[in-house]
Amino acid sequence: MTAKIVPLAPYSDDKGNSIDSNLSLEKSRITFKGSGNRLILHESARIANIIVNFDGNNALVQIGANRNVGPSSWNIRAGEDSKVVIGNDVSTTSMCVISAVEGTSVVIGNDVMFATGNQLRADDGHAIYDVVTGNRVNDSKSISIGDHVWIAYEACLLGGAHVGGGSVIGFRSVLNRHVPNNCIAAGIPARVIRENIAWERPHLSLTSPPYRPDSSHITPTLQYWKTTEKHLSAPAIKKRSRLIFNKIKGLINFDRKKS
Repeated sequence: MTAKIVPLAPYSDDKGNSIDSNLSLEKSRITFKGSGNRLILHESARIANIIVNFDGNNALVQIGANRNVGPSSWNIRAGEDSKVVIGNDVSTTSMCVISAVEGTSVVIGNDVMFATGNQLRADDGHAIYDVVTGNRVNDSKSISIGDHVWIAYEACLLGGAHVGGGSVIGFRSVLNRHVPNNCIAAGIPARVIRENIAWERPHLSLTSPPYRPDSSHITPTLQYWKTTEKHLSAPAIKKRSRLIFNKIKGLINFDRKKS
C-alpha cells in the first residue's frame, strides 16, 4: 500500500482522502495509506504540532475549536473504520498520543485538559491469542472522555476507559474501565479514590489569587460543580442481583416452612 505524506493544509486526492482545514502548518505530517479518510479541523482550531497516520480506509479525525485555551499538539493513529473526535477548548501540555483501530473510537469532550506524556490507546498495537482456543484475548475497545476532565501527568487510558465529566485521572494512572463524573481516579489500575469533587483550570502559580484555601477565593465554573452519580459495573450489578435473589429465595423457603 503506497503512502501519501502531506503537511497540514487543505487537501484531497482521487482516493477520497481529504483534509478540511483553513490552517497550513509546516510542522506537521499527515499520512494517507488507504482511501476515504478524512481530517476535519474547526475553523477556530489552533494546532502547535500534529501527526496523523491513516493506516486503513474510512477513518475520521475531527478536532474542534480552541478559542479559550492555547494551541494543542497531537500524534494520532486512525485505523480501518475508526474515529477520533476531539471537542472544543481541549488543551495539551505536550504531544498527546491517540490510537484507534479495528473500528473503535476515541471521543474527547469539551474543555478537557491533558498534561504531559498522556496516551489514549483503544488498542494494544499487537494481537494476543489464547493458544488453546485460538481466541483473541485483547480486543480493541473504544474510549470516551466527558467534558471538563483533567488527565494528569503521564496518565494513560486504555481500551474500555470511559471518564465522566468533571473528573480527574491522577498522576501516572492507567485506566481501562468506567469512572463516574466529578471524582478522582488514580492508581494502576485506576480506581475511584474520592467523589464529589470539582477542579478549576487556572494554574495555582500563574494566576491570582496566590492562596486558594476554599472556593470562596475563586469564581467556580458552576456548570461542572456536580455531585458524583453512582455507577454500578457489570460484576457489581451481577453480585447485587444474586444477593437480592438469595434474599427472596430465603423468604420463600421461610414461608414454606411456616405453612
